Amino acid sequence: MTTALIALDFINDIVHPDSPMAGAATQVAERRVIEHANTALAHARANDWFVVLVKVGFGPGYAECPSRSPLFGKAKENGVLQLGTWGTEFHEALDATPANAEREFVVEKPRVNAFYATPLEAVLRANAIDTLYLCGVSTSWAVQSAARDGHDRDYRIRVIEDACATDDIEDHHASIRQLSRICEIVTSDELPSN
Repeated sequence: MTTALIALDFINDIVHPDSPMAGAATQVAERRVIEHANTALAHARANDWFVVLVKVGFGPGYAECPSRSPLFGKAKENGVLQLGTWGTEFHEALDATPANAEREFVVEKPRVNAFYATPLEAVLRANAIDTLYLCGVSTSWAVQSAARDGHDRDYRIRVIEDACATDDIEDHHASIRQLSRICEIVTSDELPSN
C-alpha cells in the first residue's frame, strides 16, 4: 500500500476568522481541526507518506473563476481567493513546511474538486499512490468532492473526521455519514503506520 495524505483548503480565506468568507472558522477553532490536521501531517511525514497540500484560488485577473457559480461567482468582486495573496496562503497554524520536498506537493485548484483541472492525478499515479487519507475544509464540499472523485478513480479512501470541518456541525456529520458508504472514516489518532 502506497499512501498519500491530502489536506484540502486550509487557507486563510476559508479557515481564518479575519477572512470575510471564512464561514467555517468557528468550527475549525472549536473542534481543533488544524491541530488534528497537524497530527495527521506529522504522522504522514514520519511514515513516509506522500503529502499533498491543496488550495483553491484564481490568478490575479480571475480568468479561470466561474462567474455563474453561486460559490465562486463573487470572488473577484470581493477580492477573495486570489492566488499570491494572504487569503490563499496556508493558515499560519498549519504545518505546511515540507519535511521532504520530494514527497510533498502543493496543488492549486480552480474549482471545489481537487482533481479537476489540476496535476493531482498525475502526481498520485507517478508516485504509485493507491490509498488517500483526506482532511480539510469544508467537509461538505472539498472533502466530499475529492473523496467521491478519488473513489471513482479506484483509490482506497479514508477521511480523517476530526481534521475536517464545515460551517455547520450538522452538515459535517451528514457529510461524514454519506461518505462512510464509500470510504473508511478515521480520526487523527487512528492512522496506521507503514
